[in-house]
Amino acid sequence: MTKLNEHLQKLPGNYLFSEVARRVSAVAQAGPERPLLRLGIGDVTRPLVPAVVEAMKRAVEELGREETFRGYGPEQGYPFLREAIARQEYQARGAAVDPEEIYVSDGAKSDCGSIGELFGGGGRVAVCDPVYPVYVDAHAMAGRGGDFCPRTGTWDRLVYLPCTVETGFLPQVPEEPVDLVCLCSPNNPTGAAADRETLKRWVDYANETGAVLLFDAAYEAFITDPALPHSIFEIQGARTCAIEFRSFSKTAGFTGVRCAWTVIPRELEREGVPLGRLWARRQAARFNGASYIAQRGAEAVYTPEGRAQVRESIAYYQRNARTIRAGLAAAGLAVSGGEHAPYVWARTPGGMDSWTFFDELLRKAGVVVTPGVGFGPGGEGYIRLSAFGSAEEAAQAVERLTALL
Repeated sequence: MTKLNEHLQKLPGNYLFSEVARRVSAVAQAGPERPLLRLGIGDVTRPLVPAVVEAMKRAVEELGREETFRGYGPEQGYPFLREAIARQEYQARGAAVDPEEIYVSDGAKSDCGSIGELFGGGGRVAVCDPVYPVYVDAHAMAGRGGDFCPRTGTWDRLVYLPCTVETGFLPQVPEEPVDLVCLCSPNNPTGAAADRETLKRWVDYANETGAVLLFDAAYEAFITDPALPHSIFEIQGARTCAIEFRSFSKTAGFTGVRCAWTVIPRELEREGVPLGRLWARRQAARFNGASYIAQRGAEAVYTPEGRAQVRESIAYYQRNARTIRAGLAAAGLAVSGGEHAPYVWARTPGGMDSWTFFDELLRKAGVVVTPGVGFGPGGEGYIRLSAFGSAEEAAQAVERLTALL
């Protein structure tokens, strides 16, 4: 008889955002007194910028003519996009990344979940706590998590790195050696961004122990301090120990278009095998590449018009984040984030647990947030608020929350 994946069956309950959606739907169907304001899931709301729209229109027209029609593209991405990414995202910041080290995909979430296929089933994986759920779930499904403990909300084989007020909501290098480390900066959910000294400690640790850093920089465009690094490859030594994930989803509003990339340097080898070669082989077997239309749209992000227009959209969300952060702080909540990321991380009042406060905000204020405990046990007692809504919604949400508190 066919047997099911025992590790997949160990995953607890619903995926975090599925559970949030279920509870929101129940309240919406009951007919709330006023419209719900959704500051929960981190989905963008601003439309695609004109430069991207025009580029995608031209791409569609190309596909509609026999002489310019294209079928399957290269699995690793079209050269025109890989070259633009290398030049403007890395080389312009002094990071030596070549186009051939960039692998275009249809989403950073997909790549973060699939990268574990390069590694064996054993080994130790370190994750931040709190953490974006895909890192934990992906490694648990691959058998690296061990067994889940409902009482603690943790997997017994994962190494949890506490991200607390005392650590600036950033993980500290562990004393014990691990094989893989999942890092995210600016961090989702806490919004904290690592400085160069912090990332250098992680790079040195990885090179000393042989660990591989899996670095998610999906929110780097929201960094406001010019001294903070946008890429792990701005740090000396990272090319021998790090893989980076980036996306157009939050920077250019591509959540409904899907286009991202992963960087694996040539120097990154384990057991004498280049990891980039393994990833290219994996992608060729299981992925037909991001669409030509999406890649042409992504290329337009790097035109002078595209960069200016995208920057304007990001600034819009950054203003929302400042509004939410300032409003919650004025209401008496302890808050962080919202400076270098589109998320505000707030302490629940009076020691209330995350889901209870989530339900109270939903039912009494009509405001949807994300309970911090959904990101791991270290998130208990916190909520995450997203700045990806409209300016009007952000302001109204602050008014409602202030009135309730």
